[in-house]
Amino acid sequence: MSGLPASLHDLDIVNNETYAAHGYPHEAWTVLRREAPVHWYERDVKVPFWAITKHEDIRWISRQPERMLNAPRLAVFPKYAPPKEDERIARHLLNMDEPDHAPYRKLAAPQFTPRAVRRLAASIERIAAELLDGLAGGGDEREMDFVTGVAAPLSLAVLADLLGVPRSDWELMFRWTNAIVGSNDPEYQIADDPEQSAGKARTALFEYFWAMAEQRRKRPTDDIISVLANSALNGAPLPPFELLSYYFLLVIAGNETTRNAMSGGLVALIENPAEFEKLRRDPGLVDGAVEEILRWTTPVIQFCRTAVEPFELRGQKIRAGDSMCLFYPSANRDEEVFDDPFAFRVDRSPNRHLAFGIGEHFCLGANLARLELRILFRLLAERLEHAELTGPMERLASSFLGGVKHVPLRYRLV
Repeated sequence: MSGLPASLHDLDIVNNETYAAHGYPHEAWTVLRREAPVHWYERDVKVPFWAITKHEDIRWISRQPERMLNAPRLAVFPKYAPPKEDERIARHLLNMDEPDHAPYRKLAAPQFTPRAVRRLAASIERIAAELLDGLAGGGDEREMDFVTGVAAPLSLAVLADLLGVPRSDWELMFRWTNAIVGSNDPEYQIADDPEQSAGKARTALFEYFWAMAEQRRKRPTDDIISVLANSALNGAPLPPFELLSYYFLLVIAGNETTRNAMSGGLVALIENPAEFEKLRRDPGLVDGAVEEILRWTTPVIQFCRTAVEPFELRGQKIRAGDSMCLFYPSANRDEEVFDDPFAFRVDRSPNRHLAFGIGEHFCLGANLARLELRILFRLLAERLEHAELTGPMERLASSFLGGVKHVPLRYRLV
């Protein structure tokens, strides 16, 4: 652990620029898991919080929705204080608690069951194969950015089909989602400051989907836009703010997280060639490889919970109203849960990762994300004869989502 600060209070685990420059702060999380798994964190944040870094504690907190609320603090955004109820920019599943969360979740849940998702397999396979065909070049060695060449267009195409967004508007989705989740990253900003950039993109996305919802009410189809636009709760249509927030969540979560797992997963295989070779020799390992990619990349870095009542955890007295930040990548390297946690193994078993969360807020799209990853990495194992990085993987300036902006490759694809 060379180079780490002497004081726990000097550890840097939420600075956006740190994530962009150095990736996940695994050394800092390792120190916290060992020395202060429930740690009061005050550095570089408007409102302090308890940093929760152990697998067991994150599981326990996540399974008590009545005592640990998702609202008002969705996550730690270093430069901003948690919004008040009437200041929230969106109201969706991630910042809903009971009694609202379950009824809202049930509206879209049938679209993401294992059976519903399996019906998409042929379409996803076709999209992925067509992308790779266009990049193959007759087996000659070529160069590309894997994010813009494969991961982004694949995840975006699958999501757009599910939502009913026409191909002509896919680039808009890509630009808006980047501007929202990458509002602190100069490459993705579309306004002068981060808050304006995210707000401008969010407004454009809301206006776009409001127009689509109006169309689908008049002429329903079988996409999710139609399902939600024509849904009712307690006999009334969804309120406009909640409806648009639902679309907002599906676009952000369905696009950003899956593409980042794809990109980070390929980098992990390139950096662990023996593991990639295992997968090539035995395609039956693809399910396990996907679970290891999810553990290894953990695209969602953190969410918060707010204590309803005082309680004690590992000797620390948590007060009512205190927020706890759950660091999922730290849980997924917990030495008490994973054997040799800093080794990437496509045949790791068991693999009790928390990349999709746990409890009532377990990721709604987990089945779809797993299917996309299985199809892509099976095809890559079959067709990618050679791949090497021609430069460093570039990360998003965000301590909330583990965004991957660029993965420059030299490759040979058949």
